[in-house]
Amino acid sequence: MKEVITHNIEVIRESKDFQVNITLLEEQNGVTIYNINFSSETKFQPQKVTFKWKIPAINIKGVWKPTTDFAKRIMDDWELDHMESRISVDSPVISLFGHDDSNIITFACSDAINTKKLNALYREEDNCVYCHISFFTERHHAITNYDAQLRIDQSNLSFSESLKNVGIWWESFENLSPVMVPDLAKVPVYSTWYQFHQKLDVENLFEECKIASRLGYELIIIDDGWQTKDENRGYDYTGDWYPERIPEMKNFVSKIHSTGMKLALWYSVPFCGKKSKAYKKFKGKFLTEEHRWAPVFDPRYPEVREYLINLYVNALKTWEIDGFKLDFIDEFKVYPSTKLTKENGRDYSSVNLAVDRLMTDIISSLHSINPKVVIEFRQKYTGPAMRKYGNMFRAFDCPGDSVMNRVRITDIKMICGDTAVHSDMFTYHREEPLEIKALQLVNTLFGVPQLSILLQQATLDELSMIQFYTHYWKNHSNIFLKGKFTPQKPLANYPILKSSLGNHTIIGLFDSHTVDFDENTNKIDIINGQLNTKIILSSDKNYGAYHCETYDCTGKKINECNLMILIGVVQIKVPICGLIRLEKNTGS
Repeated sequence: MKEVITHNIEVIRESKDFQVNITLLEEQNGVTIYNINFSSETKFQPQKVTFKWKIPAINIKGVWKPTTDFAKRIMDDWELDHMESRISVDSPVISLFGHDDSNIITFACSDAINTKKLNALYREEDNCVYCHISFFTERHHAITNYDAQLRIDQSNLSFSESLKNVGIWWESFENLSPVMVPDLAKVPVYSTWYQFHQKLDVENLFEECKIASRLGYELIIIDDGWQTKDENRGYDYTGDWYPERIPEMKNFVSKIHSTGMKLALWYSVPFCGKKSKAYKKFKGKFLTEEHRWAPVFDPRYPEVREYLINLYVNALKTWEIDGFKLDFIDEFKVYPSTKLTKENGRDYSSVNLAVDRLMTDIISSLHSINPKVVIEFRQKYTGPAMRKYGNMFRAFDCPGDSVMNRVRITDIKMICGDTAVHSDMFTYHREEPLEIKALQLVNTLFGVPQLSILLQQATLDELSMIQFYTHYWKNHSNIFLKGKFTPQKPLANYPILKSSLGNHTIIGLFDSHTVDFDENTNKIDIINGQLNTKIILSSDKNYGAYHCETYDCTGKKINECNLMILIGVVQIKVPICGLIRLEKNTGS
């Protein structure tokens, strides 16, 4: 059964047990907002409802989704793998961009908590792109009313500006108001994971922190392994969270603090291993016991939420830690065996709403002890709802993959406002040439750098390289974090990134592209994130004379000169992974 609604939005529904209404709320500057309402006088079991509309496929180069990584190509309508969004997975937004990085259409939903599916698909029969958003695509408890807003943006902006505006729009909803971001969420981070995995050694960690602190790192995340002596990379012993490997945890934290570093601990929030005491205590209160890694706690039980909250509260109080890496939040979901009812002690029927309650209570309880506590989440749980609880969003694991790290940082950053976006931990093979090692670091600079390198075994040149770019980032963190961020060429994996604040612009060039020079700021830094040793600037205007300094990846000044940037092109020689600093000459 199909109905045609105003503005050519088609409603496709599977049930008439409830009313479906879509009404125009506002329309200005190329942005249209609709209100969507499902209702009935009696409780109803919501079934899938799809809202669908089409646009002509004119100047469409690709399709941006929150975590498609390298796959930003146009999909055809016979490809049926749609993007799913819910509280802890992705964000309900899609953007189609043009060959000039322009916004063709960006559509988003205000409900970032409940599950829905979205897509934008090319139909060969009429050369149009069909956009859709489907509500209630998974089993859902009975309701009497549902409201959401649909925002469709066809304004003449860059796609990145359109996505930024979606993030601002989400913030305007009371139930999506972001948590405050403390200064500690915006400092470079040392992580134990890639170098130590579960084989943590307290003396080694202390020595690593002494070096990391000198290099400019201010926070260490103690990842998996602190809670168990098991080294099999599994989760059989999760759930109790007793510091078996570091029994004197408070003393250890104090010792780390003495190096100038703060400390956060890793927890796999939903998992309750079958070899834990908690598994016996909460038997029957799991969303599933068939998960490939471990049974998954059911947050719809108040005693489960209380247990999890107390774990973090006690850690914060007793051990005086500074933050948490709360992992695997996306595993809280509806499994085939999950019953969606309020019974047998559950005070929620909806898993998504129970997750919202759990995370809200966690952050509220922690803030009552330390309002500046840091909470890290990683992709895919980096959507607008997760900004209510987390102040650090990290790119999903991509060890050794500098390009993926850059792409994931950029994709998160465009829609998450002031929430601090962190890189995945950069790491590299110890025998790689220094300049290629530097690629791993410079690709993180438009986020907050995280590293997982065994610093005690690093060469002096390595340490110089890490220190140079880490301190460069810290000295310009306001530009990287608060500046106007403009990523270019999404289908080419963002080979050019730019951030400007006040009178200073930083450009990152990560592939052999000509940089269009259109900068009105007096200071321009260009990071050469490639193996090429030349940067080519192309200008349509006469910008005049600049003082130019070039540095290698360890911060050593290689050259200093004056140059003119006029209509045409100019080539600047620069070392691999080096830095160019341009400053406009006074009076030029």
